[in-house]
Amino acid sequence: MSLKPIKLYSHPGGPNPWKVAIILSELSVPYETQIMDFADLKKPAFESLNPNGRVPAIEDPNTNMTMWESGAIIEYLLETYDKENKLSFTQGKEKWETKSWLHFQTSGQGPYFGQRAWFVLYHADKIDSCLERYGNEIRRVIGVIDEHLKKTGRQYLVGDKCTYADLAFVPWHWLLIQPPNIMGEGFAKEWEEKYPAAWKWSQTLMQREAVNKCREERNKAMQAGKK
Repeated sequence: MSLKPIKLYSHPGGPNPWKVAIILSELSVPYETQIMDFADLKKPAFESLNPNGRVPAIEDPNTNMTMWESGAIIEYLLETYDKENKLSFTQGKEKWETKSWLHFQTSGQGPYFGQRAWFVLYHADKIDSCLERYGNEIRRVIGVIDEHLKKTGRQYLVGDKCTYADLAFVPWHWLLIQPPNIMGEGFAKEWEEKYPAAWKWSQTLMQREAVNKCREERNKAMQAGKK
């Protein structure tokens, strides 16, 4: 039986919806993206889908499920559509380690990268102490991954394959290596030199077909928003 496309509510500038798009693409689950204006996220129509008034959210016509919060959506998609365990482990230490890395991404990477983006792109005044704090937190998060990969000698965060946990980090990395370059244009070189294992890991993920597809979709959406 063919699947009906999942509706993904998204925004070009927000990395979190693109985490979901990558997982959908990796699992070959059809989806349709609806780009939202920020103003519409706080209106009753959208808040009926996501009471937090943020993207992403999804509507799945195959199960009649509505989901919100990127981490929860990813776990739902895996349980519902990753029947061959392409991106996940089903038992033992690896299952729970992968969950730990996903939660680190949602509670560690996302908020700190997001705050740096806010103070670089949107805050009216330049506050050096804030830029320094969140810049240092970005370095710390990358350093945690770098040290883990060095100690384990792994190519990926858990086990011997790319999982949803690895992929969840990717869209926030886009903000570091392409415009808006929230850490400055020279940060890619710093990352490669100071955190080489994490740099190699990130670059390996960037080469995946699903990642390239979603990155191009996001770039097109951003260009369309400028017209």
